[in-house]
Amino acid sequence: MIDLVAWLTDPLQYGFMVRALVSTLLAAVTCGLLSCWLVQIGWSLMGDAVSHSVLPGVVLAYAIGWPFAVGAFLFGVGAVALIGGIQSNTKIKADAAIGVVFTSLFALGIVLISVTPSQIDLAHILFGNVLGVGPGDLLQVGVIGLFTCSVLLLKRRDFTLFAFDPLHAHAIGLNTRLIRVMLLGLLALTVVVTLQAVGIVLVVAMLIIPGATAYLVARSMAGMLAVATAATCVAALVGVYVSFYADWSTGGSVVLAQAVLFCLAFLFGPRGGVATARLRARRSLVSP
Repeated sequence: MIDLVAWLTDPLQYGFMVRALVSTLLAAVTCGLLSCWLVQIGWSLMGDAVSHSVLPGVVLAYAIGWPFAVGAFLFGVGAVALIGGIQSNTKIKADAAIGVVFTSLFALGIVLISVTPSQIDLAHILFGNVLGVGPGDLLQVGVIGLFTCSVLLLKRRDFTLFAFDPLHAHAIGLNTRLIRVMLLGLLALTVVVTLQAVGIVLVVAMLIIPGATAYLVARSMAGMLAVATAATCVAALVGVYVSFYADWSTGGSVVLAQAVLFCLAFLFGPRGGVATARLRARRSLVSP
């Protein structure tokens, strides 16, 4: 019989596992909160674009001795500016502009990895290296994550109104352009927080799956924020522990756990759950 207490506490005897668990939880909560607005606004592809576009910034930051977070943030913001510039000065649609920018910058990052002399494996940026998080990295993740979460919660009403009805938000005096810039800036910061945990390739999953799961379960924005945060924390805990005992990729395990929760919401969620809808239909047929 499995000793549950030992099963839960044994990994915590290692400092790298404690740091991995804390940093993954911080990234998960930050992504969970932001994902609710990304899903409501329809910015899923923008999240994908920013997450992939930071790769050359990370490589260049390493090459010149800067913190990874600085390069990632600068290139994330730069990618958003490039996408906006293409949309403003051409007739190219938003999805095409996003595709051009993020694939070009991602390719640039791959080329830079191949030509940059490195004593560390920069491929960890692609797939995450949460087990390699040091005390300095944890402090960086904590500061950026707490700042991002604080702004999201303090401005949640403005962000929610912008997500559901930007015209009404503008009509009552809110600066919708500033709100948009704030959300995009927070998106770039969230990508920086999540890089170490799951890597660039899987960041978009962390940014979208929690919000999509919450959308199928909750009926209000406050409910979505609560469900997304809870679901992503559960997935982070399960993913980290499973990766420790099964010797799996930690980032991959966390995202797979989120995918399982989404599948459960898809099947049994009160808002559009497939199995739930069929059960209601059967009940309506047999009821007098």
